[in-house]
Amino acid sequence: MAHIHKATLRPTKIDLLRAWLPTRPWFDADGELQRVGAYRFDDPAGQVGIEASLIRSGDGTVFHVPLTYRDAPLPGAEAFLVGTAEHSVLGQRWVYDGCGDPVAMTAFATAILTGGTQAQEYVDVGGAAGAAATDGDGGGQRQPPRTLDGDSRRPMPRRGADHGRAGGRDRGGRRPSGRH
Repeated sequence: MAHIHKATLRPTKIDLLRAWLPTRPWFDADGELQRVGAYRFDDPAGQVGIEASLIRSGDGTVFHVPLTYRDAPLPGAEAFLVGTAEHSVLGQRWVYDGCGDPVAMTAFATAILTGGTQAQEYVDVGGAAGAAATDGDGGGQRQPPRTLDGDSRRPMPRRGADHGRAGGRDRGGRRPSGRH
């Protein structure tokens, strides 16, 4: 169960990503960044927040960005530090690229290998916790999957040689069409 506090985070998650993403060698998008979706996984020890966001750039490219939130620096993970933020309830948080955090990688691998799903989210408002609505429907019920054009009746088509990879890049960050 992901325990979410009604709180503020300074800088915000999207502000952290606006500063960090352009420093990544695989990020070559243009325009304003917008968070268009997110999901969470549970840390069995309850110490690390694990969240993955879908971030759309102004040119339409969507990036899958896993992050972790910790109450102290992760030893040896300086290269994966996205930044620090002040959480109005929990205090200072160290925000990491989830790809470099073993707790996140274990959670993702477990979900893949076992068919796991995102964590049920509970929002803490003044000490009382309630189930969070999923996918913005207000009732906690999952909505049918949607394609980027909003049509849930048909699967998202694969286009070209990118085979659905974010931004159409291979593991080396190259576009299959030869563009870099």
